[in-house]
Amino acid sequence: MSAAVEQKQIVKGGSFLIEARTPAEIFTPEDFTEEHRMIADTTRQFMDAEVLPRIGELENKDWKLARELVKQAAELGLVGAAIPEEFGGLALDQTSGALIAENLGRSASFATTLGAQSGIGLLPIVYFGTEAAKQNYLPRIAAGDLITAYALTEAGSGSDAMNAKATAKLSDDGTHYVLNGEKMFITNGGFADIYVVFAKVDGDKFTAFIVERQEGCQPGAEEHKMGIKGSSTTPLILADAKAPVENLLGEVGKGHKIAFNILNIGRFKLGAMCLGGMKLALTESVKYANERHQFGKSISSFGAIKSKLGEMAIRTWVGEAMTYRTLGMIEEGLGAIADSKDMDARLKAIEEYAAECSIIKVALSEYCNYITDEMVQIFGGYGYSADYPAERAYRDTRINRIFEGTNEINRMLIPGRLMKAALSGRLALLPAAQALMDEILSPSMASFELDESLLGVEMKLALNAKKVALMTLGTAAQKYMMGLGDQQEILIGVADIIMDAFAMESAILRTQKVAAAQGDKAAQLFVDMTRVFCNDAVERIEANAKNTLAAMSEGDELRTLLAALRRFTKMTPMNTVAARQRIANAMIEANKYVY
Repeated sequence: MSAAVEQKQIVKGGSFLIEARTPAEIFTPEDFTEEHRMIADTTRQFMDAEVLPRIGELENKDWKLARELVKQAAELGLVGAAIPEEFGGLALDQTSGALIAENLGRSASFATTLGAQSGIGLLPIVYFGTEAAKQNYLPRIAAGDLITAYALTEAGSGSDAMNAKATAKLSDDGTHYVLNGEKMFITNGGFADIYVVFAKVDGDKFTAFIVERQEGCQPGAEEHKMGIKGSSTTPLILADAKAPVENLLGEVGKGHKIAFNILNIGRFKLGAMCLGGMKLALTESVKYANERHQFGKSISSFGAIKSKLGEMAIRTWVGEAMTYRTLGMIEEGLGAIADSKDMDARLKAIEEYAAECSIIKVALSEYCNYITDEMVQIFGGYGYSADYPAERAYRDTRINRIFEGTNEINRMLIPGRLMKAALSGRLALLPAAQALMDEILSPSMASFELDESLLGVEMKLALNAKKVALMTLGTAAQKYMMGLGDQQEILIGVADIIMDAFAMESAILRTQKVAAAQGDKAAQLFVDMTRVFCNDAVERIEANAKNTLAAMSEGDELRTLLAALRRFTKMTPMNTVAARQRIANAMIEANKYVY
């Protein structure tokens, strides 16, 4: 075992808010193994050679081609990455799965198709299927011979999944279940062979089943969508559809356990897919900016364009740091399980980081939205034309804020999960919040000693950002107690502060890790990106905290909290203009995203 691995500890989910980490303790893309890089390269080459040239055909709903591409991906191992070896899979680690997802993100439509095939349409069988079901389906899914889909949503139950109306009833002879109802927005719905369907047994026990396509289980008409037009999305009509008892997933009445646990995995994979799309969009933007000439020179030489490219790179790089930091924690948790085939233990290890998974989902989907919007702006009038890549990228990325639970739902989950961990005693959040309040009410003399280590100032800002998160969350918990879950605006404001704090620390630790391994000079542009991000994040945190605190407090209490907020967010602004120019210049010279 290497020294780096020995230094790492299995950290509790959410503990980033109250504990300090060192660069050696976090996983970053610089830690990828040769196998990881090979998997990423294989996926990227497949996407660039086989999928991207045929997006037009997919958008014309050529589902025969979609099946062929899934089959090709399966032959490369891209479908079976998460399937145990005894069922024809590769049993790769979660980081490999995220790297596959990242590079699938180069085509949003096909990423959606293969994401359902290898993710939400597959993992319920891997984790909850009976032995008979695994033997029957997993080898054929791994080979790309069976196309999978996931049927949870209904017309009247979007985010409220438990309000499903579809029903399931055990047959009189006890051999199969009979399902009736209608599901909505089913990815791969038009050409799937099997569906993971959620229905209520006897009208009240929320349960999951594997249902094969049959006369009583048929897709409806294709949805006409804003984006991801190259993926199939249909309703699913269940009319006395039959599912043999061995196709029951998990236990009767425990379908929520399947739905919510699989969503945790889906959320960090969605973040990785967004990351892949961001990198491609940024490269296309740099290339176009270099090629496009106005007023006698390339538009990449203009400060306004450099500012956009620089900020696009910052969000991409920081998003990558957050994503793989989270993957590293999940891997450590999974690695501590004595029996790697204990699926319950594996799901619990992933669920431990549910708050971080929601952070990744929200942050990356919104960074991706920002980047594709700026991509359209850089392309100008051509950005609005379907003949250029910006138009499709802009439309395709919008769904990411809705997929895997809306960003509003996930924002509320972030502080909700942290409070749940705190109330259970698993996370010492409440004592930390109380200690902070004591500090606020009895402030000690501030130290004016400067930390001259690399990014020492930014680390202080990040630590203070976490204090702001604790202050707002602690104030909310004290004021609303058990009613906090109903205070959606407050929860969303707190979540935004928590996300920025996590992003700041992730970026700082990644940069410090690069500098320790390669030297300060090699990390200089990463230092620029980290400093700009932290500078802007503190301004966002201050604004969010002011609004959130003012919604909860007034009078002397509010004045005391705002005084503490001013101390925690005090900083000297940096020259972000010059830093963004340096970041952009490196990409302009290389004619691509280089980080």
